[in-house]
Amino acid sequence: MAIKSILILAGDFVEDYEAMVPFQMLKMIGYKVDTACPGKKAGESVKTAIHDFTGEQTYSEKQGHNFLITVDFEKIDPKGYDGLVIPGGRAPEYIRLNDKLLQIVKYFAENKKPIAAICHGPQVLAAADVLKGKRCMGYPAIKPDIINAGAEWIEPNETLSNAYTDEWLVSAAAWPGHPDWMRQFLKLLGIKIEP
Repeated sequence: MAIKSILILAGDFVEDYEAMVPFQMLKMIGYKVDTACPGKKAGESVKTAIHDFTGEQTYSEKQGHNFLITVDFEKIDPKGYDGLVIPGGRAPEYIRLNDKLLQIVKYFAENKKPIAAICHGPQVLAAADVLKGKRCMGYPAIKPDIINAGAEWIEPNETLSNAYTDEWLVSAAAWPGHPDWMRQFLKLLGIKIEP
């Protein structure tokens, strides 16, 4: 069996856990995992942001780690990947302005290859115009983006710990949903996780 390859799309101030944890989990399973960012080459890095839920009306933010970019963005061929991960944080609001990135996302959606998007990640899906008729979850603040993109909003639970799968798309509200989000993504990739 060929080793599956996963692409993670990131940018400066991507949410730390939402980039690092899937990267590590997917590598642990034995997948080849590439990380990419518009304007960056292999060996460079992006800065991450740590978002936490500390009782304010929205998340708090602190600077996180440097997240290594493993492939040159301009050389990406989406045909070489079995799945796509789009983490949240602040990166989605500006990486979605990159035309090549949107074409990569469209390729995955049009070919019904598994996509895992979390937090603000669905903003990239909305910009790529691949959400029409889908059911999608995200960080509550992007509910209007998801609805305006033609998707049905799926309400996260109170602890933001759930995820939702609609065909090739698995979405979640925030990093507390990692276990459910990654479990559902692995299922789309054909991996069975036994309790």
